[in-house]
Amino acid sequence: MQIGFGDDDLTRDDFLNGVLQIYQPRHGYRAATDPIFLAASCPVQAGQSVLELGCGVGTASLALGKRVSPVELVGVERQADYAELARRNAQAANVPLEIIVADLATLTNHTTRSFDHVIANPPYFTTGGGTEATDQGREAARREDTALSDWVSCAQKRLKPHGWLTLIHITERLPEILAALHAAKFGAISILPLQSRAGQAAKRVVIRARKLAKTPAMLCAPFLIHAGQSHEKDGDDYSDAAQDVLRKGAAIAWPAR
Repeated sequence: MQIGFGDDDLTRDDFLNGVLQIYQPRHGYRAATDPIFLAASCPVQAGQSVLELGCGVGTASLALGKRVSPVELVGVERQADYAELARRNAQAANVPLEIIVADLATLTNHTTRSFDHVIANPPYFTTGGGTEATDQGREAARREDTALSDWVSCAQKRLKPHGWLTLIHITERLPEILAALHAAKFGAISILPLQSRAGQAAKRVVIRARKLAKTPAMLCAPFLIHAGQSHEKDGDDYSDAAQDVLRKGAAIAWPAR
C-alpha cells in the first residue's frame, strides 16, 4: 500500500513570484496567502530560531527562511504525509528546515527546546463549524481537534522568556484567542486586521504577542489586500503593500512597540 503522496497526486505551485515553489496535494489542504502573511508578520532577526506549529507542507517557514537568513527553522506537523512534503519542499528550496512529526499534545516527547519565535496558522473551524471537507487531510487542517487554548499554551512553553508568538486566524474567534493569550501570560498583543477591500469587514487577523510582556494591547490599522472597492479587471488587483508581501517576500511593517 502506498504511504504518502505520489507525484500524480501533487502540484508544484509558485509563491513569492516563483522564488519559492511548493509541492502540495492536488486535492488535499492547499496553502494560499495565509502562510505568506504569517511569515511576513513574524519579527524574526538573523540568527534567531522559529518553531512553526502545524506547519503542513512548510510554506510559512520556507517563506520566512527566504526572507531572513540564517535562521533556525523547526516545523511540527502531525500528518506524516504532509510532513514528508515539507521536507521535500525544504530540500528543493535550499532552506534548512527540521520537521518533527508529532501532535501538539505530545510535543514535549520530541523536543524540549526553546525558541525566539513561534508561528502558527491553527485550524479555523471548531467541531460542527464550517462545511466539512471530503478530503481527510484538508479536513484535519481546517477543523480543530486541539483547542486554540492548547495551541497558545504549547507556544508559551516552547518560547524563550519574552519570545514572540505570531498567529493568523479568522476574526470571529478573536475573543477566544485573546482569552487564551491572557491566561498564558502574554502581553504586548498587537492585532492586525486583514481587510480584503476598503469598506469591508476584516475576516482574518494576524496577532503578535510577547511572552511575559506587560505592554498594553494595540489594534493596528487594517492591512488592505486588494486595491479598490471591487474587482474590476481580469487578474489579481493586490494593493501595493500586498504585492510587496505576496510577490516580493517583504515583511509587513507593523507599528513599533
